[in-house]
Amino acid sequence: MLKTNSCRAWTQGDPILEAYHDYEWCRINHDDRFQFEMLCLEGASVGLSWKTIMHKRENYRKAFFNFDIKKCAVLTDEYLASQMENPGLIRNRGKIYSVRKNAQAVMRIQKEFGSFDKYLWSFTSGEQITGAWANLAEVPAVTELSRTISADMKKRGIVFAGPVITYSFLQSIGIVNDHLISCEFKRECE
Repeated sequence: MLKTNSCRAWTQGDPILEAYHDYEWCRINHDDRFQFEMLCLEGASVGLSWKTIMHKRENYRKAFFNFDIKKCAVLTDEYLASQMENPGLIRNRGKIYSVRKNAQAVMRIQKEFGSFDKYLWSFTSGEQITGAWANLAEVPAVTELSRTISADMKKRGIVFAGPVITYSFLQSIGIVNDHLISCEFKRECE
């Protein structure tokens, strides 16, 4: 059993979560497609565990064309309705339809800013926010930054992006690095 002051404690010994912690979580990623994928997966996690979503991740990739933003933006109502029967997804109508809605919003953001990445990193002037946490209990669930970005994304039409989910999203794409100071992966994410 991992100690609560272990950065990996939340992975619960799960190989999928451990790989996510070690090789993706809090690592800077400037790829619009990956950022869109994480936005959609974080939105799907509302009210659920991240473990549930990560174990369905490959199903989401298949259902949503590896989160190709342009393809997701033009998904038909019929296609989205058919995904309500897909046992590999969270079969919540709002969450399934949010993939198209968010893809359309991301495309508008890309048009305005040049990329989704430029938009997101503009909130920190391109700088990663690095926490200095000794144990997991210190890691916040929401910050002023996540409130600001959440409000702006919602204004631009992005759904399932409240301040708490937005904070998790910022961790997932590396804008925030919340690996504990004792974690061997902290420096690799800077």
